[in-house]
Amino acid sequence: MAEHNSVDSTLLARTPLYPLALEQKARMTEFAGWEMPVQFVGISHEHQAVRTGAGMFDISHMGKFRFSGTGVLESLQRLVPSDLSRLQPGQAQYTVLLNEAGGIIDDLIFYYQGTEPDGVQQWVAIVNAATTQKDKDWMLAHLAAGVTLQDDSTEQALVAVQGPEAVAKLQTLVKEDLSAIPAFGHVQGQVLGQEAFLARTGYTGEDGFEVMVAPETGRQLWRSLLELGVVPCGLGCRDTLRLDAAMALYGQDIDETTTPLEAGLGWLVHLADKGDFIGRSPLEHQKAEGVPRRLVGLQMQGRNIARHGYPVMAAGQEIGVVTSGTLSPTLGVAIALAYVPPAYAKPGQTVDVEIRGKNYPATIVKKPFYRRPK
Repeated sequence: MAEHNSVDSTLLARTPLYPLALEQKARMTEFAGWEMPVQFVGISHEHQAVRTGAGMFDISHMGKFRFSGTGVLESLQRLVPSDLSRLQPGQAQYTVLLNEAGGIIDDLIFYYQGTEPDGVQQWVAIVNAATTQKDKDWMLAHLAAGVTLQDDSTEQALVAVQGPEAVAKLQTLVKEDLSAIPAFGHVQGQVLGQEAFLARTGYTGEDGFEVMVAPETGRQLWRSLLELGVVPCGLGCRDTLRLDAAMALYGQDIDETTTPLEAGLGWLVHLADKGDFIGRSPLEHQKAEGVPRRLVGLQMQGRNIARHGYPVMAAGQEIGVVTSGTLSPTLGVAIALAYVPPAYAKPGQTVDVEIRGKNYPATIVKKPFYRRPK
């Protein structure tokens, strides 16, 4: 039987793969209103499986939207700082929804599926579980007439297969040639003979796919991947993997008070290439005047772990705050993300992190902490 924390699990949502997690004796936890596996065998074991072989994650709790209509592109262009008109059918863009102050409502991926002869465009968006309703409400309030948003969040399973052996393992179950799909490419194809949306995207720093299918197909896919030796992984190692790769976690590293320029996501902001969008003016101001803080990488000296909310210190004064931190199973060192003033953001500079009332030294380092071998 699975272990449970103190949260009343009867109040939590469950994904189509929940019964399989129980079968595999996963340790469950509450996350964004869902009862999810935090680990199966252990975080370090699962982390290393993804780095060296292949691991799979149930990410069915994430929000899944389909957009259809003749004005989808124009509507979405108003919502994000990235120029989505660059996308060709089968391409995708990681980007952010912004509020009027340039703060990040959510980070998400838009997938452009193509335009039909009658001009109707088809798009897919995958959003964070904790912000699904907020994102949906925001989008519906800003979509043009004639653009429909279909919410498939609870209707579809979503499985991430990640790691250097992930594509080869998944290929045995898929009709399409996965090697022909580039990073951030996607196709509507078949898995185990059933319809599937396959995207070469992920949140681990490794190669792999995210596969959206009907619930029963999702369960069959999970069992088939198990038979192929793919290691089931929980949210615990998903967090350590993404932190290795310096990928932001919404609600910790980025939120409605942070702009993409502050968060090191300036590459998503295409001011010169597109027209007006929500939050453009504050970003133009920051581009011209400079940002008040930057999200940087920290490497701790020793094995002291800088956790979310810990103060960053310099010359005895608090100058910033840690947003995420862990002891990296890949690197064997304690790493963290933190916001600091630009004057302290240069790699090689040293600061302190206050841990339980005592200061411990840390060095500003380049992000990402880990980059997969080519």
